Order: sequence, then structure tokens, then C-alpha cells
Amino acid sequence: MQYGKFASVYDSLMTDFDRDAWAEYLLSFIPNGASVAECACGTGEMSLRLAKAGRRVTASDISEQMLSEAVKKQREAGLANADLRFVRMDMRRLALHRKVDFVVACCDGVNYLTSPADVRAFFRAAHDSLVPGGMLLFDVSSRYKLSEVLGCNCFVDNGEETAYLWQNVYDESSKLIRMELSFFKKQGALYERFDETHIQRAHSEREIGSWLDNAGFEYEAYRAFTREPVSPNDERIQFAARKRNE
Repeated sequence: MQYGKFASVYDSLMTDFDRDAWAEYLLSFIPNGASVAECACGTGEMSLRLAKAGRRVTASDISEQMLSEAVKKQREAGLANADLRFVRMDMRRLALHRKVDFVVACCDGVNYLTSPADVRAFFRAAHDSLVPGGMLLFDVSSRYKLSEVLGCNCFVDNGEETAYLWQNVYDESSKLIRMELSFFKKQGALYERFDETHIQRAHSEREIGSWLDNAGFEYEAYRAFTREPVSPNDERIQFAARKRNE
């Protein structure tokens, strides 16, 4: 299972990202007052920042545990009455009551779509959910990162409150990486262990571009958090895809 008990420790382990800077980058595309549907929103870190910045946000995730953490944070931040709502939804079947200006998916949401058919389904659903000229913003961990950096490697973090063992196997033929994670969460004088398996696909920039074009988008690809062209060894790629006028 993905993002079960892991949801309770997810934020404490995601220390490699400057979330404020990431939000500012997305906001550079999204004007004030725009309507946004965020897919694979996780614990709501980006959703909350977008809502605080004056965007009207509907945020969704397939994991009930992640959404529970997101709603808890919304209450704690005093944003219960903000123009922000969380719903459980599969991003491949995104369905909204009204079309939005932007569809957003951050931090590997598209990598968790493990087949070309799944990605194409998401792109079609996003296209159908956008107003004419609306934009789909999403990032992916690059094929270089998943195959060469994470690859068939093992990582260990001996944290004070939560430790983990992370073992990966990358399959070149399927472009899938299987990540076996064992977590050890401190509970008094002892540690509780729980395990999760995560599978991602290393989509290439060329594949994604073809799928976007077929779904009815014009797009630009950038080195993450910039407006610069993608380089071969970039680990994260940002796509900005605009719905073509029909």
C-alpha cells in the first residue's frame, strides 16, 4: 500500500524541498483569483500555500490518510473557511463540477501513473477539466534521476524520531522503479515498524510531449523551478501545458 501510515511521517521526511520557493514558482504561472484543481495533493502543503496566496483551490488525492493530514493542517492553519476544499479522487478520472483555470500536480504525481495509458487518461481528464486556454502544470522526476540516481540503490536515514531503510530496483525494459521502504517511528522507548512499496515510472520528456500533444495541449518543458531549457542530467522537469483553442 502507498501512503498509508507513511502519511503521518511524510512531511518530516520531505526536507529536500523548499516548499515556499516551489509554491512561489507555481504562483508565477497562476494569477491571483484563478481557480486551481490540484491532483495528488498529498498532505496539502502546496494546496494551503496556493489558497493563502488568493487562489481558489480544489485539492484531491487517492489516499484517505494523506487527505486526513491535509484537512488537519487546514484546520490548524485557520483556513477552514478559506476557498479550499479537499476531496478523494483518482487523478486519472478527474471530474469537477465546473471547469478551472489551472490543473496542478506536484512532486512526482505523474510518475506514480505507471503506464502510458494511465498518463494519457490523466492528460485527457485534465484537458476536459480546463477552461479554454487553461493550463496544466506538473513536474516529473526525470528518467535520468529514476534510473541513474535512485536506480538499484539503497538509502538509509537514521533520524531521531523516524528512521527508514529505502531499497530500489529499476527495470530498464518497463522503466519502472520499485521502492521498498521500511520505516521505524519512535513510540516512547520503542520504535514501531511499518513497510510500504512504491512504484514509479520513468517517463521520458519525448513520451510526455507526445501524450500532451495528443490530448490537445501545447507545452513547454523547463528545468524545475526555472524557465530554462531541460538538460540531460536534470533530475526534475517542469511542464507547462496550455489547452489548445478548439
